Amino acid sequence: MTSLLKKFLKRVEFDSYEDFRDNFELKIPKNFNFGFDVVDEYARIDPNKKALIWCDDNEERTFTFEDISKLSNKTANFYKKLGIGKGDTVMLTLKNRYEWWINMVALHKLGAIAVPATHMLKLHDIKYRIEKAEIKMVVTVQEDYLIKDYNTTHETHEFERVVIGDKNIDGWYNFNKEIQKMSDIFEKPTGDDIVTNDDIMLIYFTSGTSGEPKMVAHKPTYALSHIVTAKYWHNVVEDGIHHTGADTGWGKAVWGNLYGQWIAGTAVFIYDYDRFNGLSLIKKMIEHNVTTFCAPPTVYRFLIKEDLSQFDFSNIKYATTAGEPLPPEVFKVFKEQTGLSIKEGFGQTETTLGLATFVWLDPKPGAVGKLNPIYDIDLLDKDGNVVDIGSRGELTYRIDEGRPAGLYKEYYKNPVEFEKKNYEGHYHSGDTAWIDEDGYYHFVGRNDDIIKSSGYRIGPYEVESAVISHPSVLECAITGVPHEVRGQVVKATIVLTRGYEASEELAKEIQNHVKNVTAPYKYPRVIEFVDELPKTISGKIMRGTIRGEDIKKSENKD
Repeated sequence: MTSLLKKFLKRVEFDSYEDFRDNFELKIPKNFNFGFDVVDEYARIDPNKKALIWCDDNEERTFTFEDISKLSNKTANFYKKLGIGKGDTVMLTLKNRYEWWINMVALHKLGAIAVPATHMLKLHDIKYRIEKAEIKMVVTVQEDYLIKDYNTTHETHEFERVVIGDKNIDGWYNFNKEIQKMSDIFEKPTGDDIVTNDDIMLIYFTSGTSGEPKMVAHKPTYALSHIVTAKYWHNVVEDGIHHTGADTGWGKAVWGNLYGQWIAGTAVFIYDYDRFNGLSLIKKMIEHNVTTFCAPPTVYRFLIKEDLSQFDFSNIKYATTAGEPLPPEVFKVFKEQTGLSIKEGFGQTETTLGLATFVWLDPKPGAVGKLNPIYDIDLLDKDGNVVDIGSRGELTYRIDEGRPAGLYKEYYKNPVEFEKKNYEGHYHSGDTAWIDEDGYYHFVGRNDDIIKSSGYRIGPYEVESAVISHPSVLECAITGVPHEVRGQVVKATIVLTRGYEASEELAKEIQNHVKNVTAPYKYPRVIEFVDELPKTISGKIMRGTIRGEDIKKSENKD
């Protein structure tokens, strides 16, 4: 059994959360490089150690760290031949293909900047990202619509094109054929080409729920900061197998399927499916002896609608969730069906894990958890004062004594936007929360999403949790609609579970249900049943779109 935790931590084991909070400390090497210092180190000390277990519905492959090391070296040599080097931006649209892991490690070794992107991007999204990030090369899966859109963009923007697949395409390098020609030894960069801890390693575009997507740039130390994510929240074990449900185009992939997991010594399991099916995922996880599991609340909601009693969950020891707050009803039903408690975590594209129900902590209904010790967090009111226990404030990260290792370096090529978020010694997240007497944080919502009704401030997530606990509700978005007397009233936009039909009677039943499970003033006075909710390409509900449509409807009435 091997892990590299001792290489990067002053202490690995802790007796309690308080011990962890007070004594956790990273050991950050000079010029840390995940490719050389983690992947190649495992290849040296334990070459046959499993790194990646990948499958789709027809094929299965297992990669050791020696495999990843050599393949990433071949890839780095190929990209160097194409002129890619330190500081060059490379866009990856690779779905859940195993080549993504090889590419990420190769780009880190080169000092190039990885820009993961989802395959669900439309032409205008692709053009926007290539232009704004000044993309030097694109590496994509062989999907006709992606090839077409990249070719269209290439007519006005110059970049190298690499495709992963069996076909030869005019104007494109075939990845798998090209790397076969390359040496599996890659010379570590020297001099000005060395990647320092202050260089940019990775860029993610934000979801764009408010305005155009921003480019969040992370330094190499970001990878080390995810040790907390993997070891003390996901609870991964040496030589175990972890799975996080995430497309490689999203930050969840590096949160849950790369950095912290590999440093902690666990393998990563990936199921590359075309269409999500909860039962198929469970079957694959059990078949491959997955030990720890993380997924967004939406996945758990789908899972509990199925009959999970037919499965043996004994190999799966731990379950976690992030992305949006977990409805208490989902927690309750999943535990009844599997025996597993789901532990929440919270962070942003700009951060690593900020808050979590860490391994020493019991889950608390409605709470996300406690503070990650690599950060100092303040809850501030509109005047910049720290709020009292039980009072709501904006979640901010202190930067007055320097930027923490896991916090983003900058908004790439956008200093104006950076200054809007980073001032007076804090990074301002734009999220509202409160802390209880036990030190647990409770997420309320984005500042823009808070509903102000008759003097009450109502967070959408607390109402959504109550609505979703009704058996008829599959998905729900809570927003505020204008009201002459109350200022705003709560509206629930609902997608129904199979077998239920929209009606006034069902709406009243849901309203009465909410009154019984939460404070009556929070119940949705307006209910609209829809076939689907508006979402970003990352799957986040666009409450602003719903609010905008409601404003249009009210204006048309007037």
